[in-house]
Amino acid sequence: MKVLVVGSGGREHALCWKIRSSPLVSEVLCAPGNAGTASVARNLPVKASDIPGLVELARREAVGLVVIGPEEPLCLGLADKLRAAGLLVFGPDASGARLEGSKVFAKEFLTRHRIPAAQSRRFDRSGTAKSYLEACSQWPQVIKASGLAGGKGVTIVRSAREGCTLIDALMEERTLGEAGVEVVIEEFLVGEEVSVLAITDGEALLILDPVMDHKQVGDGDSGPNTGGMGVCSPVTVLSRRMMRQIEQHVLVATLHGMRLEELSFRGLLFVGLMLTESGPRVLEYNCRFGDPEAQALMRRMRSDLVPYLIATAQGKLGELEGPEWDSRVCVGVVGAAEGYPGSVRRGDPIHGLAQAEAVPDVVVFHSGTRFSRGLEPEVLTDGGRVLCVTSLGKDLTEARELAYTAFDKLQWEGRFCRRDIGLRHLTRPAQTSADAAPGASATRTEDPERPLRRPGPR
Repeated sequence: MKVLVVGSGGREHALCWKIRSSPLVSEVLCAPGNAGTASVARNLPVKASDIPGLVELARREAVGLVVIGPEEPLCLGLADKLRAAGLLVFGPDASGARLEGSKVFAKEFLTRHRIPAAQSRRFDRSGTAKSYLEACSQWPQVIKASGLAGGKGVTIVRSAREGCTLIDALMEERTLGEAGVEVVIEEFLVGEEVSVLAITDGEALLILDPVMDHKQVGDGDSGPNTGGMGVCSPVTVLSRRMMRQIEQHVLVATLHGMRLEELSFRGLLFVGLMLTESGPRVLEYNCRFGDPEAQALMRRMRSDLVPYLIATAQGKLGELEGPEWDSRVCVGVVGAAEGYPGSVRRGDPIHGLAQAEAVPDVVVFHSGTRFSRGLEPEVLTDGGRVLCVTSLGKDLTEARELAYTAFDKLQWEGRFCRRDIGLRHLTRPAQTSADAAPGASATRTEDPERPLRRPGPR
């Protein structure tokens, strides 16, 4: 069958790359795609925000499955429209996508269902928000734009003056547009941040191997937040005990809450968590694969992804068991354009792609790239995060060495990356086999009080 992947980033390149390897798939289409997806899929010039155009495209191409990558079309109701047209879709309806589309809604959902999270307050007036900050006695504080902001809506502020300046920028100057009309101010949590992703059809959970993203733009977690500057998997700081807490008190509780509130969700539930001394706390929900988390997961998943996508779209995920994972460590290093995460250079030629991918066990996924026009098109930069260099190694040291060796073969004007991806793990003892977090598992959740079925990986 044909599979249509919607989107144009590194996540979509990784999904196309993985889906193309399935014997169930005759062709992969990507709308609109990028220079990287063109090597594994047929790019089609329909924007991810063009809901009618994508529905028409899926009908015209007679695709058997649509996989929606970015959050914007999900929040705009693309999955609803495709399902109404009789198409199989991996991705939640607009009701489920509200968990990402509105941080105010997400925080209220967490409170209603007693899911552990940071304490917070919502504000729709800048004056009230600034008064709250001026009365705060504990610092830092975290300010979040409520709407979609492309990974740029979360800022840690360390004083009332800094916070009030940001509030004016978000709520008065509208530097993030409508995303900053409402804000959430929450306590700053101390601990390790991890990402736990689970495929769900609303009744069953397939918990994927955890991943650790590196959000800040600079080494040592310095500078502003970004959409992600690098990733490593598996996560050595996540114990079996902590993973059980996340499954029971966060993932299962979230699915139970979605059913109670009739939020339709057949897709990927992404939970950003802080592992604190008092247990896991939810930082955010996403309604799709993360970027660059997806790149690491697609590299490490040895099983065919497509049966899980189809079963989720059909509401039959509980019939499958967990996938097989590569035991090696994956490191992903994001190469960014000059100016990121602010205004960036575009249109610079990228050199060294073939040399980078010639490094053993390395795959380079494209995020912000496009082809130049002409008889001999070049690959050009076309976004803030340009490429993600992924590698597999027997341990973290080898994976890091391979990733940075490959990255250093790439050249474009103004390129930069973080040089410490995964480095913090090298200073920590590995979990013992008895305490290490388990791999992916399938769990049915018809009754939240019923003992959970965990068949584990094959």
